[in-house]
Amino acid sequence: MRRFSQRNNLVTLSDINITPLLDLAFVLLIIFVITTPLLEQGMDVKLPPGGRPDGKLEKDDIRQVDVTQDGRFFLGGKPKLLDQIEADLVRDFGKNPNLTVFIRADENGRVRDAYALIDRCQKNGLFRFSLRTADNSKK
Repeated sequence: MRRFSQRNNLVTLSDINITPLLDLAFVLLIIFVITTPLLEQGMDVKLPPGGRPDGKLEKDDIRQVDVTQDGRFFLGGKPKLLDQIEADLVRDFGKNPNLTVFIRADENGRVRDAYALIDRCQKNGLFRFSLRTADNSKK
């Protein structure tokens, strides 16, 4: 009779190869590092010079509205009509009374578009808004 151990035939893998898992984690990290600055950047609007630095504001208290040269409106980087922006700002103001609206209007655009937005803000009790300008100190 043969006296062989049956253990060699029933050996299971007790080690997990984590190299593919690490590769996936690094790829996802690189994707997030590349896309995050693109998401935070607003519309390409040429701001007029001037202004002074803001005080401390919480990120949740700020809504940014961009007004392009041709009169289109963007809230948070998404194109919207003025009525939609007004409804969104009123809804957000109801949830957060410390809401501040940053208005970034192109310096070569029609001023009546920015005034229309300011008028809608004031009619709904949103008196905390800021007309954004380019920072002269970075030249």
